[in-house]
Amino acid sequence: MKAHVYVTLKSTVLDPQGQTIGNALRKNQYHGVTDVRQGKYFVLTLQDSLDAADAAAEVERIARDILTNPVIEEFTYRLED
Repeated sequence: MKAHVYVTLKSTVLDPQGQTIGNALRKNQYHGVTDVRQGKYFVLTLQDSLDAADAAAEVERIARDILTNPVIEEFTYRLED
């Protein structure tokens, strides 16, 4: 089983890298994008012995304790067989 974890800055936190990318898009005539937020992406390979509930609990614990700074970041994830 694999877990795909997406970590982004909270919406209340300024994202200068996202702003720079957004400015570059506008300068290059990509006018369909109104906002850019950058983040991090992780793929975790989990033990096959974990059931879906245990896998979800483990991924949430890893994301909360290791992959994010909970003061400024948030995460989402999805599990795949």
